Amino acid sequence: MSPDRATPPLLGDETLLYGWGGTAPTRAHLATPLTNADAHHLVSAAPKRGVVARGLGRAYGDAAQNAGGLVLDATALSGIIDADLERGTVTARGGTSLDELMRWLIPRGWFLITPGTRYVTVGGAIASDIHGKGHHVDGTFGNKVQSFRLLTGTGEIRNIHRDTEPDVFWATTGGMGLTGVILDATFELIPTETRFIRVDEERCADLDAMFAAMESSDAEYRYSVAWIDCGARGRHLGRGVLGRGNHAFFDEIPKAKQARAHTFGPRQLAIAPPLMPSGLINSWTVKAFNEFWYRKTRVSHRGSIQDIGLFFHPLDLVDEWNRVYGRRGFVQYQFVVPFGAENTVRQIIEALSNENLPSFLAVLKRFGPENPGMLSFPIPGWTLAVDIPVSRTSLARTLDRFDEMVMQAGGRVYLAKDARTRPENLDTMYPRLPEWRAVRDALDPDHVLNSDLARRLDL
Repeated sequence: MSPDRATPPLLGDETLLYGWGGTAPTRAHLATPLTNADAHHLVSAAPKRGVVARGLGRAYGDAAQNAGGLVLDATALSGIIDADLERGTVTARGGTSLDELMRWLIPRGWFLITPGTRYVTVGGAIASDIHGKGHHVDGTFGNKVQSFRLLTGTGEIRNIHRDTEPDVFWATTGGMGLTGVILDATFELIPTETRFIRVDEERCADLDAMFAAMESSDAEYRYSVAWIDCGARGRHLGRGVLGRGNHAFFDEIPKAKQARAHTFGPRQLAIAPPLMPSGLINSWTVKAFNEFWYRKTRVSHRGSIQDIGLFFHPLDLVDEWNRVYGRRGFVQYQFVVPFGAENTVRQIIEALSNENLPSFLAVLKRFGPENPGMLSFPIPGWTLAVDIPVSRTSLARTLDRFDEMVMQAGGRVYLAKDARTRPENLDTMYPRLPEWRAVRDALDPDHVLNSDLARRLDL
């Protein structure tokens, strides 16, 4: 056989696949393409239920599942293809993880947009149009992408440039993997002198104080994020800790750390056991944790030097941390509402507290300008993300009520986190959905690219 000719891969074994929240597992054939030719063959041989690419499985809901169909494990399609470190651009294959990229690039003086975990692939970052703590400055991952190669449902491989094919580019960026498989991408990097962040922290006594602190100072910082105590009530409602930071220059870090200023090799401190008791995350344990987390921070502390991994990815210190929610799993509910709709954020936090819905992970951020992505999540406004264990039958009704509040305020939920919103909500949350469908239909008229999320939301 010619060395240039790909061996046709098997369609893979039937495997039970979960989202990171673990709430709705389904079975699909899971295949691992080793080359672009493998990926092309698998898409061309997709069964009636279609095919979707999957990276490291960090979508919280069902975006990377495909019950009865085919799922491509894209993680073998990894590595850097090209890099221009004078200009700060890199071309990486779609299955390359942000963790790998950071280990290669931070020692060379470059960083990239990252969400709260490094364990996301380039393809997943584009498909979900991820954002991080610096959206108000840098926008989403898609804002840094210049071009990508896309394997469509018809088997065509297309070179998509942001400036020459904006419709396809922005339908794919945030398109949840339903316009094609991203084989590789070229994107811009963020310069940094060291692997450290210079961090200022501030305790805010209530939600109004938090809003005011973020509004008044975010322009001074590249990164800003607030942890909110969703169990606090009354005059303490919405209290929390605000952390803001900028990349630390070499001469700002302590001399003891200067010898390893460019070394980036974060390690995990623990691994969550595979079998955790259900009910471990409850109103009592969360209340105790929240009290500790709030009190451990001084009222105000400026200029601490933190490792990039600790500042951006604290949960990555514990491998498989999602297991702590037990076998029933959890829902991450993330929404955004425009500036001026602060009362909606307040009402949802108050409802979480009054209904004793435990969440020790509650993160508030400010979004900057909206990008042209048809299904991209961020709009200028406030976004709150909360993790809630699946522990009571009333949770679905509560979240449906939150959806109504968010839509009335002109907001939306994040599809990469969603596991349960209703299909009739999508046209309101994402008014450019018909435009996205038209582009998707032109790229994939037979809807070969498909997923559990696509069927659930009638995409």
